[in-house]
Amino acid sequence: MASSDSKLPLKPIPGSYGLPFFGPMSDRHDYFYHQGRDKYFATRIQKYNSTVIRTNMPPGPFISSNPRVIALLDGVSFPILFDNSKVEKRDVLDGTFMPSTSYTGGYRACAFQDTAEPSHALLKRFYLNLLAAKHDAFLPLFRNNLAEHFADLEDKLAGKSGKASFNSSVGSATFNFLFRLLTDKDPAETKIGSDGPTLVQTWLAAQLAPLATLGLPKIFNYVEDFLIRTIPFPAWTVKSSYQKLYEGFSSAGTAVLDEAERVGIKRDEACHNLVFMLGFNAQGGLVNQFPILIKWLGLGGEGLHTQLAEEIRAVVRDEGGVTLRALDKMTLTKSVVYEALRIEPAVPYQYAKAREDLVVESHDAAYEIKKGEMIFGYQPFATKDPKIFENAEQFVADRFVGHDGEKMLRHVFWSNGRETDDPTPDNKQCPAKNLVVLLCRLYLVEFFLRYDTFTIDFKPVVLGPDVTIKSLTKASSF
Repeated sequence: MASSDSKLPLKPIPGSYGLPFFGPMSDRHDYFYHQGRDKYFATRIQKYNSTVIRTNMPPGPFISSNPRVIALLDGVSFPILFDNSKVEKRDVLDGTFMPSTSYTGGYRACAFQDTAEPSHALLKRFYLNLLAAKHDAFLPLFRNNLAEHFADLEDKLAGKSGKASFNSSVGSATFNFLFRLLTDKDPAETKIGSDGPTLVQTWLAAQLAPLATLGLPKIFNYVEDFLIRTIPFPAWTVKSSYQKLYEGFSSAGTAVLDEAERVGIKRDEACHNLVFMLGFNAQGGLVNQFPILIKWLGLGGEGLHTQLAEEIRAVVRDEGGVTLRALDKMTLTKSVVYEALRIEPAVPYQYAKAREDLVVESHDAAYEIKKGEMIFGYQPFATKDPKIFENAEQFVADRFVGHDGEKMLRHVFWSNGRETDDPTPDNKQCPAKNLVVLLCRLYLVEFFLRYDTFTIDFKPVVLGPDVTIKSLTKASSF
């Protein structure tokens, strides 16, 4: 038995996996079709009177050989997933199954590696050093890409439909920024052309299909379930898309690949890992994060827009331009970004396996987890824990303003770590954590230097919201 210094009562973990095959299938249908994601967990919390429970997670049979997990559904138990001395993260990025390495040139990308594997630290250090070397390019490069993005939105709004797809426009701007940042080249100069976002989306969709639902009419639920969760899609179905990404990066990224070889990473392995980082980690995350940010900002209404515009324009005037120093002085802008990251994290799941017998605490009890058991954290329940955050289900724009507000950042977990921590070669926190926050702030700054307010429609899709811009009101004064 794991030793524990906890003063909380040690209880057995409640819950049920059900009968083999039938239990996981029933849970899967509840999760995707009968209850939905949030209700799936909420009903089980209520049933077992616990925020630490045993349950099954998709995809289940036949893609996952073992769908059983211990689910952590509060903000106290969740951070055990960040303690790499107690948990292992080998091949658990996507949960209870791992897509074939044929999707990534036969290599296990860094994101699938555990911190105990020597190649993890080598690759992660390479990422961190690469981003540090590009630091001076972040602001000017992203501002140039945003100028193209805003021009595109305005063109679409002036067109026949009178509306603009935010996701499509920001997806192109994001991919172009990331590719230019890493290679100093425009993707249009390579085999990728203007198809980068579509190539990435196609490649990701085939890998992650077992974790998704298309939201089809109920009559098609079981047909969909059978088609995308019986066997995984083979990598050859998207080989041409991935090959274009790989060849485009290989031809444009000679300097960064030379550096990878210099530090001891095989050139081919480095290229596959960088394509994964660009496509899966960066593009895959940001094309969800920006729509989430705009969705909540749109719901905040014109009053919030006015507050942000006033703060942003005043600081930019005082500082003489858009600089890192200026961004750091915009307290409400920073808070809005953190609140969006808290209320709707772009990646809602975290997985790990117990490296040893351990004890995890919730608010009111302690639970023993055995070595080798799969631990799952549902982040939206952790970062909307009502015992930690007041009005946890509401978007509170100034939640993180001031000393007391900043203290609450330790309970924001979107980056696979606490917001108050930083990525290192020896942890699994997102290497671009600080860059993501910076880009979200910069997006708001550039937006409100141009516009006073805006209106949107949105609908839920597989990951994040699909946002349509209905109107943009140009800045009346600056």
